[in-house]
Amino acid sequence: MSKFHINGGVPLIGEVVTSGAKNAALPLLAATILMEGDTTLTNVPNLMDVITMVRMLKALGLNAEYRSPNIVKISNTKKVRHVAPYELVTAMRASFFVAGPLLAKTGLAKVPMPGGCSIGSRPIDIHLKGFKQLGASYSIEHGFVDLRAKKLIGSHVYLDFPSVGATENMMMAACLAEGTTLIENAAQEPEIVDLGNMLNKAGAQVSGHGTSTITIKGVTSLTGVTHNVIPDRVEAGTFMIAAAITRGNVLVKHVNTLDVEPLVVKLKAAGIKVEEVGNDALRVSALNGFQAVDIETQPFPGFPTDMQAQMMSLLTLAKGTSVIKETIFENRFMHAPELMRMGADIKLNNHIALVTGVSGLSGAEVKITDLRAGAALILAGLAAEGTTTVYGLKHLRRGYENMAQKLTALGARIDEIPETGAGR
Repeated sequence: MSKFHINGGVPLIGEVVTSGAKNAALPLLAATILMEGDTTLTNVPNLMDVITMVRMLKALGLNAEYRSPNIVKISNTKKVRHVAPYELVTAMRASFFVAGPLLAKTGLAKVPMPGGCSIGSRPIDIHLKGFKQLGASYSIEHGFVDLRAKKLIGSHVYLDFPSVGATENMMMAACLAEGTTLIENAAQEPEIVDLGNMLNKAGAQVSGHGTSTITIKGVTSLTGVTHNVIPDRVEAGTFMIAAAITRGNVLVKHVNTLDVEPLVVKLKAAGIKVEEVGNDALRVSALNGFQAVDIETQPFPGFPTDMQAQMMSLLTLAKGTSVIKETIFENRFMHAPELMRMGADIKLNNHIALVTGVSGLSGAEVKITDLRAGAALILAGLAAEGTTTVYGLKHLRRGYENMAQKLTALGARIDEIPETGAGR
C-alpha cells in the first residue's frame, strides 16, 4: 500500500467535477437483485466499495460488470442465490443492503454480520426489527444472520432511529411484499430519494421518499432500468472545504446544491464565500480566512456526520473556539489525535470536541483510521506548512474517486509513494 506526501500551503484554484455518490450507488446496486432483466447504472464511481458490491452481485448469481467510464451493467436472468459470502460482507458494512432484496426475491437471506469502518457499533437491530414486522423470522448463529419468510406482508414499520441503511433495506423488501407498507421515522437523505426514484422506474410504487413517512404498495415483480447515480454530496463538500482551508478559489461542479445546503449554511456562518453558479455548481473562496462556528451532527437535513471530520480540519485554523458535537457515531473523533500531531488545539470530552483555532498547522506523519478521517487529514495536509505523510490510503479509496489527481489539478502538491516498510 502506498502513502501520500503532501507539501502544503498552496491555495487551490480552478474547477473540479464531483463524482457519483458512493452512498447512493451501493443500495442501487443491491436493488438490482429485485429487478428481472438488464439494468444499466451510469455515473457510478470507481471505488473499492463499489467493486466489492459488484463482486457481491456476481456471487449471488447475477451477471455484473463495471465498465469504463463509470458504467455498471447488470443482468438478472438466473436463480438468485440467497447466501452472501463472508469475505465480502465483512469487508464492507453496506453489503448488508442485500438482505432486504434477497429476502423479498427468494424468501431466504443468509448474510454474515457486517464489517466496515471502525467508527462505532452501527447495530443491525433496526433492520432485523423491521424485517420481523414484515413477517420474516430470523436467527443469528455462527456470525450469520439467517432470515426467512414464506411471504412478506406489508405492515406498519416504525424505525427507532432514522437509519439510512435500515430505511433502504425496508424499502427494497417492501417492494415485493403483499399489501402496503408504511415506514415511519424514515431517513430523509438524498440517497433515499435516489433509491426510491430508481425503484419506481422499475415498476415499484414508492411514495414519500425524502420525507419521514414512506409508503410502498407491493407489486409482483420489478424490471431492469437505466438510471444515473446522483452526485456525491460528501465529495462535493470535501472539495468545498479544501478551497476554504487553503484560502483558495474553487468552482465545484456537478453538485445538487440543495443536498449540500446544511454545509453551505455553516460555511457562510464561518465567513466563507459560497456562490451558486448555474444550476449545479458552487464557487467557494476564503481569501480573508474564517471564524469559529459550532457543529452538531444530525440525520438529514441536519449537518451530516460524514462531513464532521473535514469540518474539524477547517476549524483548527478558524478564529476562535468551535464546539463540535457528534450525535450519530460514538467513535468518530479518531482523526482528532492525528490533527493534534499537526499542531491543532483540540480537547475531547466523550462526544464533544472543543476546537480552538491556531495560526497554522505543521506537516507530520499521520495515519488514516476511517474513510472521512482520511479526507480530514488530506485537507489538513493541504493547509499545513511543510510535508505531511499520510498512511492508510486503503480507507480513502473506499469513498473518493481519483482524489489526489483532482486535488493536483487544482494546484495541490501531492506525491504518491510506495511504502517500503510498516509505516506508522
